[in-house]
Amino acid sequence: MPDDAGLNGRALRLAYFGDTVVHDADIVMRGGEVTALLGPNGSGKSTLLRSLARLHRPESGGVGFPDGTDAAALSPKEFARRVALLSQSRPVPGGIRVLDVVGYGRHPHRGRWRHGDDDGPAKIQRAMEICGVEHMAERGMEALSGGERQRVWLASCLAQDTAVLLLDEPTNHLDLRYQVEILDLVRDLADEHGTAVGVVLHDLDQAAAVADHAVLLHDGRVTAAGTPAEVLTAENLTAAYGIDIRVDADPATGLLTARPIGRHTRRFAATTTE
Repeated sequence: MPDDAGLNGRALRLAYFGDTVVHDADIVMRGGEVTALLGPNGSGKSTLLRSLARLHRPESGGVGFPDGTDAAALSPKEFARRVALLSQSRPVPGGIRVLDVVGYGRHPHRGRWRHGDDDGPAKIQRAMEICGVEHMAERGMEALSGGERQRVWLASCLAQDTAVLLLDEPTNHLDLRYQVEILDLVRDLADEHGTAVGVVLHDLDQAAAVADHAVLLHDGRVTAAGTPAEVLTAENLTAAYGIDIRVDADPATGLLTARPIGRHTRRFAATTTE
């Protein structure tokens, strides 16, 4: 496991134009583990992730590494050698090969004129193989499906070769197959490569399936943190989302499943028990 695997946020207070949106949040990410950030829209989870990636400056608190290094003390290139971010929105560059897009991830390791990165080709190839896009190397990005593009951008992050990977809703807008493939990759990165993964997810069942730890936010505050079993309770989720949510164990997998109970859900349940 890499020595710098892990990232910690300490008492983070985050604001937009003076209005606090995250209040004194603590988060600990460890190498070889997946930490899921959960909560309703506007709860602050993506803002918290962006602050861990140094894209949102905290009003107070700080971000650091397990070795005691303060993230704010690093240059942009030094930080980018330790932490990679897959954001929600990525452009679709026309006329650019998949190979070149994955190669963007090597920028922190290159000097002027793209020199000084002897390990680059091997790292790029490895990242493409892990994400299953090596056969697309010569294709243009504009010719790919949404799921294929997502895997290419993830490969670019892996080519960056960091011990910490931050993902903001990586399964958004993907069909079921690609959602499963992306989550399998996330789990492989933690289990096989010792990466510390922080991921924002809307799907609570996905979080239960992939995460070692979960952090639940509501109104900008961490309301629960721990294992998925400790966090994904009916009481916690009902309070955070403002709707009755039932939590059960799937009989086939044993994993937790969360089911929101709306008006029509209640009506259907009533008719099936008559």
